[in-house]
Amino acid sequence: MIKADHIFKSFGENEVLKDVSMVFEPGKTNLIIGRSGAGKTVLLKLLVGLFRPTSGKVWYDDIDFYALDKKKVRAIRMEVGMLFQGSALFDSMTVEENIRFPLDMFTNDSLAEKQKRVDYCLERVDLVGTNEQYPSEISGGMQKRVGIARAIVLNPKYLFCDEPNSGLDPKTSILIDQLISSITDEFNITTVINTHDMNSVMEIGEKIALLHLGKLVWIGNKNEVMESDNEFLQQFIFASPFLQRLRKEALKK
Repeated sequence: MIKADHIFKSFGENEVLKDVSMVFEPGKTNLIIGRSGAGKTVLLKLLVGLFRPTSGKVWYDDIDFYALDKKKVRAIRMEVGMLFQGSALFDSMTVEENIRFPLDMFTNDSLAEKQKRVDYCLERVDLVGTNEQYPSEISGGMQKRVGIARAIVLNPKYLFCDEPNSGLDPKTSILIDQLISSITDEFNITTVINTHDMNSVMEIGEKIALLHLGKLVWIGNKNEVMESDNEFLQQFIFASPFLQRLRKEALKK
C-alpha cells in the first residue's frame, strides 16, 4: 500500500498539486489520469521519491517515506520497480544485461542466481530466447516488455509505470496492459500507472484517480466511469463524439 497524505507541491509560485490524498492499493492497477498539466507526472515522481512535496507525506505501508535516512530510502527503493515512458533501455547492453542491471546494482547474488532470475523474467514477459539481442534489434512492444522484465527483476512490492503504452499500436498496448495487470495480481504488487490511454482506463482501471489542475476531483473504477456524472471526468473521458455516443448507449441499458 502507498498513501499520498495531503500532498502539496509548488515550483516557485506555481502550485502544481493541491491537497492530494489517495490510497494506492496492493494487488490492484491504480491509474492516475488527467489532461496535460494536471499534475499526474509530478504526483508519480513524488510517490517514487524523485521530488519532495512542499508539504504532506507519502507512506509506504506504515513507513513515512520522506522521514527516512538515505540507507532506509535505499531499502525501500530496492522494493520498487519502474517502467519508464520510453522503456529507457541501455542501447549498448543486450536484453539480458538490461534486465540484470538492477541485480548487479542492488544485490550480491551469484552470477548463476542472477541468470536464473533474468531467464524467469524473460519467460514471464514471453521473450524467451532474446537474451543476446540489443534494443535496436527488437520492436517497440518487445522493448516495453524488456522494460517490464527489468522492473520486476528485484521482485518489487511496488511498481510505477509512466505512460506504459506511449508510442505503441493499439494491439500491442492491450498486450502490455494485460501483462501489467496479470503481474500485479499474481504478485500482489501495488501498481501505480500514469496514463492518458482510455483503453487502459476501461480495460485495467481497478482504481482510477482523476487530477484536474492539481486537484483530485474523482476516484472510482472502470465500471463506474460510464455512469459517473462528474463534470471533469465527462470532459476528460468523453471528449470525442464516439465516446459520447458510447456513454449514452450505456446509460440506456
